Amino acid sequence: MDGIATLPEPPYTAVIFTARRSEKYQGYDEAAEAMVALAVQQPGYLGHESVEQADGLEITVSYWVNDEAARNWKKVAEHREAQRRGREDWYSHYEIRVARVERAYGHNQDTS
Repeated sequence: MDGIATLPEPPYTAVIFTARRSEKYQGYDEAAEAMVALAVQQPGYLGHESVEQADGLEITVSYWVNDEAARNWKKVAEHREAQRRGREDWYSHYEIRVARVERAYGHNQDTS
């Protein structure tokens, strides 16, 4: 796996989370791992991709079968707690964007 999610043919929903970490991120790594493990179990979850820069900027895109599945993920109690901690402790700024993917294409030299 090269960090690029393997997804079905569109359409599907993408939730794009862009954030700048604050100086106060104790417990963040554990919570992030727990959220990935929990998201994978949610109905409609398709995959995710995440990158983080050394300066604290991170972008995570999660993919869902549709907008309803993405909205349902937002309501999961453990996820809501992580959201609260993000607002209060872990992030100095974040943006969430939700989009419907209509087309997708790419290139992969590694066909093994």
